[in-house]
Amino acid sequence: MQAFPIKPQHFTHSGLGWQQFKALQRAFEDSPGVRVNYFDGDVEILTVSPQHGIIAGNLGFLLELWMLEQGIAFVATGDMTVERDQVASAQGDKSYCFSDRKTIPDLSIEVVIAGEGSTKLARYAALGVSEVWFWQNSEIAIYQLEGTRYAKVEVSQYAPGLNLSNLAACVVIESRAAALAKFKAG
Repeated sequence: MQAFPIKPQHFTHSGLGWQQFKALQRAFEDSPGVRVNYFDGDVEILTVSPQHGIIAGNLGFLLELWMLEQGIAFVATGDMTVERDQVASAQGDKSYCFSDRKTIPDLSIEVVIAGEGSTKLARYAALGVSEVWFWQNSEIAIYQLEGTRYAKVEVSQYAPGLNLSNLAACVVIESRAAALAKFKAG
């Protein structure tokens, strides 16, 4: 029997209040692989596919290894939910604080298999996350917060010198050992 990839499901509903969002969030809290996000009355519900998990896991592993080798002090906060009451709620795939742990991470990383990045950027801007990365279609795009909006940049303020093209290519390799070997060779 051949296994078929599970496609992620993505649903957005507009016009919901914060309390309705919180009720939906509670309803899905015991559902692994389901994310519920909120911004400006829009609730996004999405499922995480095995492909998504492999990419996010490899991305975090390789990035953390690289930062350790560079002597960069960081706190890995995983896929923590970040909220600003009545305004926004987001759960990135990986998030990091630099120097000390904070309530809002310095860096959030999103693996985008289905869905849009632009609406996610508005959510992160409302939360005040200073840098956001999107892995999408085997590329990593970096956005830095300037005032209340993000500007796309070529170099991360938190990982200067990181070869993003190599990282983006390696994270799709299913075997973590093979991903690491290619990353180190790259």
